[in-house]
Amino acid sequence: MPRRANYERELQDIFDKLVLMGRSIETAIEKCVKALTERDAEAAHEVFEEDKQIDRLESEIEQSCLRLLVMEHPMATDFREVSAALKVITDLERIGDQARDIAEIAMQFNTEKYTKRLDNISQMAIIVTQMVKDGVQAYITRDLELARSIYEIDDKVDALFDTVINDLIEQMKQKSGGAKQVVRLLMIAKYFERIGDHATNVGEWVEYAITGTHPKNEGMSL
Repeated sequence: MPRRANYERELQDIFDKLVLMGRSIETAIEKCVKALTERDAEAAHEVFEEDKQIDRLESEIEQSCLRLLVMEHPMATDFREVSAALKVITDLERIGDQARDIAEIAMQFNTEKYTKRLDNISQMAIIVTQMVKDGVQAYITRDLELARSIYEIDDKVDALFDTVINDLIEQMKQKSGGAKQVVRLLMIAKYFERIGDHATNVGEWVEYAITGTHPKNEGMSL
């Protein structure tokens, strides 16, 4: 097989597995929200299984990327493409870990009644899921505009996070809920905020793959 054809085949395999990884993450976030809002222990356990799948895909993609770098010696744009994939899967794997962490906390509530509506946290989950989906799509299709749009969307996640914090602080001042529940909900909101940060990182690495410049480091170019 010609060298370029082999490179394209290997790269397509990386793309396909990245799509699967993204879908697993979307499912994991959906399930951890279900575990939280519906007290669904089975959904929480399904998140743990999805996390194993995410870890497996990260390992397989990493091996494929390293093989391409060592065997094919890609030049300039190709090198950025592969090295960006390595960075992207690191952030995606961490998102999977955070979805698992949310599921673990959700199980700690058991049948305890929530003293605060979870609307803002649920909205954070919806937004970050779309951010992850957009990040993977932007990498596969080399869509710079889509990648950059993720940065602005993250501002919405941060604003919701601030709202959740303020609401929970006010709740503690009014002594209308248990301190343990407040702390757990704060941790869950923080994990969703971090998922947004990692999705933003994905968008930034996509920009690097396309332009050769990382938006947080203008001097880092190839």
